[in-house]
Amino acid sequence: MLDSIPYLVEPMAISDLDGVMAIERVSFSLSWSERAYRYEIVENEHSTMLVVRLAPRFLGRSVPWLRRLGRGKPGPVLGYAGFWLLVDDAHVATIAVDPGHRGGGLGALLLASLIERAIDLGAQRATLEVRVSNETAKGLYLKYGFEIVERRRRYYSDNNEDAYLMATPSFESPDFQQTLRRNTAALARRLSQSPPPAARNLARRD
Repeated sequence: MLDSIPYLVEPMAISDLDGVMAIERVSFSLSWSERAYRYEIVENEHSTMLVVRLAPRFLGRSVPWLRRLGRGKPGPVLGYAGFWLLVDDAHVATIAVDPGHRGGGLGALLLASLIERAIDLGAQRATLEVRVSNETAKGLYLKYGFEIVERRRRYYSDNNEDAYLMATPSFESPDFQQTLRRNTAALARRLSQSPPPAARNLARRD
């Protein structure tokens, strides 16, 4: 259903790390290092790391300055996400979108893509931690079927903020499957608009 959108979600590569780290540094007060991402990509067999960028077919006709990068060269990383497969749980470890491209549905695209990959790998549910003050992220997770399981006191070491542990029902639950289908269909319609917000933002650099 997401195949027709003007974005490409694909495995994170070492060549993506400059873009990933640029987003990481402005997104998190407790940021991962480049070395940590290299480990996730190369060594951690339980890790799935993804990036999102404009699809190549869309770059050439919508963002003229990117044509000068050369045919076939991928566009910049607009966001990334990853999970660890821990027995039957897909634990969402990170998700972030470049500040200039937020609000256009890319966070939802990354989350839906993580869930699809987790189902393909045999996970039974997804879990994550989120700051109690992060209303935007909580709203997204609740929309996709996550529920608050418990409150973890003083979880974040930078300011001792609490975290909510959130989890989905079983991926096999009919209610969860219906929620995922409904949200994915709505997301595909939203992202299929032309030009997408990301293209408009990139085009300002021309």
